[in-house]
Amino acid sequence: MKILMITPYVPFPPSSGGQIRTFNLLRYLSLKNEITLVCLYKFDEEKKHLAQLQPYCRRVFFCRRSKKPWTVKTLLGSFLSLNPFLVVRNSSNEAKMVLKKLFSQESFDVIHVETFYVMPHLPKVSIPILLVEQTIEYKVYQHFIKSLPLFIQPFFFIDILKLKYWERYYWTKASLVATVSPLDSKLVINLQPKIKPVIVPNGAGDEMVVDSLSERNLKKPILLFQGNFLWLQNIEAGLILAKKILPILKKELKNFKVIIAGQNASKKLNIKNSNIIEVVDVPHNKNDIVRDLYQKATLFIAPIFGPGGTRLKILAAMASGLPVISTKMGISGLEVTDNKTVLIAEKPDDFVEKIKLILNNKQIYKNIQKQAYQLIIEKYNWKKIAANLEVVYQKLIKS
Repeated sequence: MKILMITPYVPFPPSSGGQIRTFNLLRYLSLKNEITLVCLYKFDEEKKHLAQLQPYCRRVFFCRRSKKPWTVKTLLGSFLSLNPFLVVRNSSNEAKMVLKKLFSQESFDVIHVETFYVMPHLPKVSIPILLVEQTIEYKVYQHFIKSLPLFIQPFFFIDILKLKYWERYYWTKASLVATVSPLDSKLVINLQPKIKPVIVPNGAGDEMVVDSLSERNLKKPILLFQGNFLWLQNIEAGLILAKKILPILKKELKNFKVIIAGQNASKKLNIKNSNIIEVVDVPHNKNDIVRDLYQKATLFIAPIFGPGGTRLKILAAMASGLPVISTKMGISGLEVTDNKTVLIAEKPDDFVEKIKLILNNKQIYKNIQKQAYQLIIEKYNWKKIAANLEVVYQKLIKS
């Protein structure tokens, strides 16, 4: 098949959730298909990653978007138009021109669009469009706004209404909508009952899957949370771990350390390092640091309360042989089971109790470690996900 894929980011290095998703899909889809990639970029240095994308793509087009989100042009573009901030912020005139020229020069069997806010760049075409929603965006921002002071919330409320309207609008313009989890599919159906989404889940990156499960230090445990701290949910989770869970844990546990790691961690969290907590900044192109952190940690602690998507960090932990303690929201969309493949906690006290439970019982630790790892091998691997996506493409083309 000839596939045109459009993404709001450069898929390399595979450091954020979307980049990990797209890069792994490109690797496996390219084995049987011809892919043209159109991706948005912010900084010129991102174009140097062409060499890493060329083995999987027939052609790659880099299209510039605004470097910074909070510019006068972007803010006015959102405030003075019907478009939400997210759409204006990801707008690229270059992408519109590139796509228009592409469609005049060649044909494609299917168009694969990652995220609804890339859709405005597409001209009207008769080619089947698969729109993949990595998360339900308006839900994410709605959750964030609820955490703001009441007097600020009305300023964001209008943008949420615009975001919800356009997200739903572009679902109807696609030939087929895909989500990454059953929960997100249900949200789509509730908002647009005529739309019947397919599920194309996320997987664990191949580089995170260990060959065998190793012994971890339960006597001097390292408790890890990792993420990209440009994302609101990760900031919230990091602060809950440091400011609400850690103070209780200090009274209940000895000889442990908390590591919070990721892109922009120090800047966004503003947490001082000490003998029991360390904030590690991970450059976006240093996946080996992330892999090493997962392999030396004892537990993955993810107090995530923001909605949407499936958490690749959770899948990475399971693939690394690292038992996960998270909220129901944190593991939503994943086919995991409490006390079998993960441990679920909701309140800071619950997290502390679950941490103590698994550290004090080696058999529970090993059982969860083994069953979570097996789930990754059987279900959440990119080779199988890409093969199922090809079937979705073929059905879309035939219909």
